Amino acid sequence: PNTGSVSGIVGAGGNTGAVGFGMGFRQLDYKEAFMIMGFAILGSSFLSVLINIKGCSGLLWGEDQVVSKETGATLAVPEQNDEDAEAVNE
Repeated sequence: PNTGSVSGIVGAGGNTGAVGFGMGFRQLDYKEAFMIMGFAILGSSFLSVLINIKGCSGLLWGEDQVVSKETGATLAVPEQNDEDAEAVNE
């Protein structure tokens, strides 16, 4: 459902990181640029443990929210309503 938003954020982050690190390699010595890049990657990977998405288990805690106890599915598929379908087709 939110794949477009996630793709946009990830794509923009990749471009932003490329420009930022590219400028770092342009302005700094290679050793300093690699150190900054390494610490940025380590920091972001440690912080990724804290990501919490509502209804889903986290990396270290929480549990998935089950919507339907009969099927055990985590997502519910809406049932088709004939009245609404006719209103859309008019």
